[in-house]
This record gives sequence, structure tokens and C-alpha cells, in this order.
Amino acid sequence: MDIRRADKIAETLEQLVFSGTFRDGERLDEVKLAEQFSVSRTPIREALQVLVAGGIAEQIPRRGVFVRQPGPVQLMEMFEMMAELEAACGRLAATRISEEGLQQLIAANDRCQKAIEANDHAQYYAENEKFHQIIYHGTANGYLEKQALRLQSKLRAYRKMQLRFRGRMVQSMTEHREIVEALQAEDAEQAAKVLRCHVAVQGEKFHQLMANFNG
Repeated sequence: MDIRRADKIAETLEQLVFSGTFRDGERLDEVKLAEQFSVSRTPIREALQVLVAGGIAEQIPRRGVFVRQPGPVQLMEMFEMMAELEAACGRLAATRISEEGLQQLIAANDRCQKAIEANDHAQYYAENEKFHQIIYHGTANGYLEKQALRLQSKLRAYRKMQLRFRGRMVQSMTEHREIVEALQAEDAEQAAKVLRCHVAVQGEKFHQLMANFNG
């Protein structure tokens, strides 16, 4: 099974959902998609599972996979919860993350910077995701790490879309540096503050997200 191909197909399908090509409640037909992408049904099936894990599709037993778009209120609530989970992770990681974890964080940041220089949104998001996962692991709290990973997965498509706003990748990178500095300084409250602001979607940015999402 070509996981990389499945990921590329999943990313294309996400964009088709956001553009309105696929509507809320529409069934994603494996056979038709396999023909459209000129692949077997196996990578299509894998791609659909990526969408299900990301919260923009739902699998209904014996019926198939259907597009499921959260409404604006639910999406805002999910981002608010994610911001608070990230803040909690930052607060704990500030005093618990290992030296090895900090070095991994710096390395992930370096890869984020290379993705910006290449103007590669997909690569930036992949490295950005790893950056946050290192912080979750640095909490030394398995339950919190699991909850953060779960919601991160559900918001993946929407957080990725944010990075396409003009100047957002560069701004995100600046915030990453502030996060690393706070963790290195073992400043729990500063780490919580910058992570909360880094993830929170407010005001105009949220309206932009919804406008993109609704095509």
C-alpha cells in the first residue's frame, strides 16, 4: 500500500471538500474516486480513512464514507479547546521536557524554516505537527498527550488551511521561536500563553477560515 500516495489523495480530497466540490452529507464513492485518480481502491480507502481521522468525513457501517463538515460554532469550540490543551501542554512541558526533547523541538523548527524558504505549505504543516507532538510528549502526562493528539488529528485539515493565509507561515514560525524560548527558560506561564495564542483562531482569521471552508 502506497501510504504517501494515499496522503496526497487525501490532501486533494480535503481541498475538494473545502472548495465545495463535495458537499456536507455527500457519499465519497471509492470506485468513482479510484477512476478519477487512476489508482486502485486500496489507496482511495486509505485516503478516506485519513479524512475520517481528520474529522471531515464519517464512516457509516455498510453505507460508506460521507462528508461531515462541522458548523462554525462547533469548529470555533474545537479550536478553543485545542488552544487550552496546548496551553496546558506548554505549562507542563516547561518543567518536564527533557534536553533531548528540546533538541528535537529545535530540529523540527529548523525543518519548518526550510519549508518556508521552499514555500511548501504541506511540508511546513507536517513539520509543524511534529513540533507540537514533541511538546505533547514533553508533558510526561500520557493522558493529556493522548487527548491533544486526538484533537490535533480532528483539526488537521483546518489548521493546514490556516497556513495558506498570506504571511501566516512566517508568523507561525516567529511564534514557534517564542515557544522554544519559553520552554528553554522553564517559564511555564509564558509557554502556556504563547501556545494558547499560537493555536487560537479568533476574529478575522476565523472568518477567513470559514470563508475558505465554505468555498
